Amino acid sequence: VQLQAFGGGLVHAGASLRVSCAASGLTFPTYAMAWFRQAPGKEREFVAGISRSGTFTLYEDSVKGRFTISRDNAKNTVFLQMDSLKPEETATYFCAGNKRGQALRGRSDYEYWGQGTLVTVSS
Repeated sequence: VQLQAFGGGLVHAGASLRVSCAASGLTFPTYAMAWFRQAPGKEREFVAGISRSGTFTLYEDSVKGRFTISRDNAKNTVFLQMDSLKPEETATYFCAGNKRGQALRGRSDYEYWGQGTLVTVSS
């Protein structure tokens, strides 16, 4: 199983960015997917999750209304659209997948992890 996150970069505060995660080696439509982030010196935290069908999504409170998680099961890819980015959201963003198919908030709920993509938001 491989989850490859990409699309990170350097943006100014208030800008938008979309990160993507391409999955291989698993039956993607049966897996729930999520994005977590980890800032330097901090623990990895949940950002957003999406059920296997895409009909149910879950967000961390601080990103509601600004971030949107989506998936394309035909392309084995999950996306995170991030709008109105803030400097404090500078972090490495990781995608993760779980076999249960349910969008969940806990790190231990996910069996597979990508390597992360760095998002830097300048003030």
